[in-house]
Amino acid sequence: MHGSPKSERTSKMEPISAVKPWTHNKSTLLLVGGAAAAVAVALGVGYKYLRKSERLLRVGVVSQLLVHPLKSGKAASVPVAECLKMGLKYGQTPDRHWMVVTEDGHMVTGRQEPRLVLVSLTCEGGDVCLNGPDMAELRFPVKQPDNTLLDCRVFGADIPGRDCGDEASRWLVRYLKAKKTYRLVQFEPHMRARRPADTESVYFPDDKVAYPDSGPVMLLSEASVKDLSDKMNKDLTVERFRPNIVIGDCEAFAEDSWEEIQIGSVRLRRVMSCGRCIFTMVDPKTGISSRKEPLATLKSYRMCKPEEKHIYKSAPLFGQLLSVEKPGVIQVGDLVYQVSR
Repeated sequence: MHGSPKSERTSKMEPISAVKPWTHNKSTLLLVGGAAAAVAVALGVGYKYLRKSERLLRVGVVSQLLVHPLKSGKAASVPVAECLKMGLKYGQTPDRHWMVVTEDGHMVTGRQEPRLVLVSLTCEGGDVCLNGPDMAELRFPVKQPDNTLLDCRVFGADIPGRDCGDEASRWLVRYLKAKKTYRLVQFEPHMRARRPADTESVYFPDDKVAYPDSGPVMLLSEASVKDLSDKMNKDLTVERFRPNIVIGDCEAFAEDSWEEIQIGSVRLRRVMSCGRCIFTMVDPKTGISSRKEPLATLKSYRMCKPEEKHIYKSAPLFGQLLSVEKPGVIQVGDLVYQVSR
């Protein structure tokens, strides 16, 4: 224990109070007290300086919060959400903690199965509820500790998943009219999470995710979506781009410049822009892919700088991926502040 050696050393020394005059003790106390006061003043000045050097500038308001419990599944628009290190969570449903995989564990997304975007996964009273067009609801327990653990692959990275059972597998195969077997897996809190830094060097080593493509939180502004809609002369919804936090009351692409933001007590740090792929072609209302837009239009004006091609390659940029520096609760209507120092 930390206390024992100190006690032993003291017992071998002469008790100072028994042999030294009061004046010596008084001087010692004054010195100690003076040093403590100096430290306190220094800390106070430092704290005051740090507070002075940080500025919060209002840049928008949270207009929507979207949680996607099932990777590539239907978004749930919620009024409030916990913003945790691994992403948003609403009630029992964390963002992208369930995923469809092949029998050998490779992820299946809306890129391969566009109609996945119409599948709703919710949790009620300890049960997972799966719903889809023209399908009867399937319910099964959230916790199934005796089920098989699968080794899954997400963009080349390994991550475990708890198999959700044969009924869930048959439900998905019937719904997707698949000619192969699919399984539904769940990421559990005790499991080893993926580290985005393993594939994207811009992330910090302690950033962790379950089944998202890379970052724990994706942010997009309404104005950016409107800008794209106007260019295409078509009404696009934010759901097509699968953000978690939607920001209103700001200029188009203002989010590109927010390196650090505060929403309520939550602090978020920008990591990188979100490079877009063929999944944006899938209409979230119909589950049908256009096979061209809006990717073609995005490529006409949202490409990266030449020096960033090693990061984004040929993907157009739309939205921002964020890390959670300070967890907390976010509500629709919360003001968004840019942090500057």
